[in-house]
Amino acid sequence: MGGSGERAPVFQERLRAPVVGDAFVLAALPLGLGLAAALLGWVALAAVLVVATAFVAFFFRNPERHAPAHPHAVLAPADGRVIEVGPIEQADGRKRLRIGIFLSVFDVHVNRAPVAGRVVSIERGGRHFLAAFDRRAERENVRCAVTLETADGVRVGVVQIAGLVARRIVCQPQVGEWLDRGVRYGLIRFGSRTDVILPVEAEATVVSGDRVRGGCSVVALLAGAAP
Repeated sequence: MGGSGERAPVFQERLRAPVVGDAFVLAALPLGLGLAAALLGWVALAAVLVVATAFVAFFFRNPERHAPAHPHAVLAPADGRVIEVGPIEQADGRKRLRIGIFLSVFDVHVNRAPVAGRVVSIERGGRHFLAAFDRRAERENVRCAVTLETADGVRVGVVQIAGLVARRIVCQPQVGEWLDRGVRYGLIRFGSRTDVILPVEAEATVVSGDRVRGGCSVVALLAGAAP
């Protein structure tokens, strides 16, 4: 794969339940307090805590998605609103196409592989938790960048960027593993941003303001792909 001639081990998807397991841990406290408040007759407080519990479960929902058949399509790695489509210059001077997606607290936060490929690098960085739509967030926020190499040797990056209230990024694959297109590989807790970094020759199929769904919306076509 990617010209190496070696077969990479296939990443085994672990985020398969309809609700991500984090929900049960985070919902335990408001649910317990809500039950206690109800027993004490504090109806209003109990109602607020029950709503908080329901929101946690809603936030960590993990719906099934079906990728389109087009083999050269680049899928949205997350649900949300497209906030940036355009060229960027990397540290080595090379130009790339970046598509940035903002995830509000109401969006599904499970991340999916935009293309099928072998993980060639995983880089973590950043220290801050600025609002995900802040232009400084892409450089300063806590983030995890995964680079995938397709069977044709094309490298595609997907970057999980923490947001204002996000405090944890989950990235499950290991370097060397093969990710199938659309596979659920990680998540970001609460508001955040996810970017796709593509060859500059790729053709974007979305514009700023578009709503996309992770694992099924096509955000770009790799160069040479027929529409």
